[in-house]
Amino acid sequence: MAAPGIALPGLIPLSRLKQPRPTPGTPLRVAVVGVGCLGAVHADIYHRMPGVRLVAVVDTDRARAEAAAARHDCQAFDSAEQLVGRVDAASIVVPTSVHLPVAEIVLGNGIHAMLEKPVAPSVEESRAIVELAAARRVILQIGHLERFNAGVMKLAEWADNPRFIEVHRLGAFVERATDVDVVADLMIHDIDIVLSLVSAELKDVFAAGARVITEHIDIANARLEFSNGAVANVTASRVSRNRFRRIRVFSRHGYLGLNFTDQELDHVFTEPATGGARFPKLVERRLAVEPQLPLNAELAHFVDCVRLGRRPLVAGEDGLIAVQVAQQVRQKISESISQSTGG
Repeated sequence: MAAPGIALPGLIPLSRLKQPRPTPGTPLRVAVVGVGCLGAVHADIYHRMPGVRLVAVVDTDRARAEAAAARHDCQAFDSAEQLVGRVDAASIVVPTSVHLPVAEIVLGNGIHAMLEKPVAPSVEESRAIVELAAARRVILQIGHLERFNAGVMKLAEWADNPRFIEVHRLGAFVERATDVDVVADLMIHDIDIVLSLVSAELKDVFAAGARVITEHIDIANARLEFSNGAVANVTASRVSRNRFRRIRVFSRHGYLGLNFTDQELDHVFTEPATGGARFPKLVERRLAVEPQLPLNAELAHFVDCVRLGRRPLVAGEDGLIAVQVAQQVRQKISESISQSTGG
């Protein structure tokens, strides 16, 4: 689906990829730019991945880069420019505020990129990144990790013309990603999932939220209405006492309920009324889901896309649309706060 008023570059034909695909049988040369908490995990996964060679890690904190390089027997750099000519692909795991300048170096030099979500702080910067990848004909995958949750993938298989979707993503406050609000930090995961499940144009957005700990919005609720009548109610909080992450997708004859953390998927559906009963009977069953580590699956998918020249499950265009919808949510929250304060 596409959000209103957004122009996207066309998909990249395999034959037009600027960066040649690696020769079969040779290791894919990768790097990780930004080896903080999450970037260090990227590096560890690549280091252990068959058919991949972690060539380098990059961090403006030279000591941190050298420590990561020592763990994985690779080179340490303090600038992404030093990757040019050395790698085929890279994970970009730096603060959202510097996604654009780092992506310009990586994508601009023909290096395929796995860019952590959100694409960038604004629609304008996000669009610039996506258009650069298209112009350089390289693969850009966006790190919407929940799409690689085995439960979400099974949910997508079973969801049949969703009419109402309810999502809660609540967690305790942690001192990370405080350069963005809860919409960009947490809610954008569920915006992306909802957009992938509903095959219709987004018609309207309503939202409210509040600042609790940081100077940004820490708790938010959004109602997304689609042209086919489907509605999604999405709540995200990073100031809750208990962690709760669940999605329910209602269709004509029942609903699917997924616990994101446990990757458990329940299917509640109707069976015809029997024995003179007036209404159909509700039946519940648990669908079999083979658990997997989402980040491992996400990076393996990225590597496969680079090797085979395939469009990623979450391409740059998908990430751009999620950012635009997130911006609409943020604007509605701002309007709501202004109205409530008389501003």
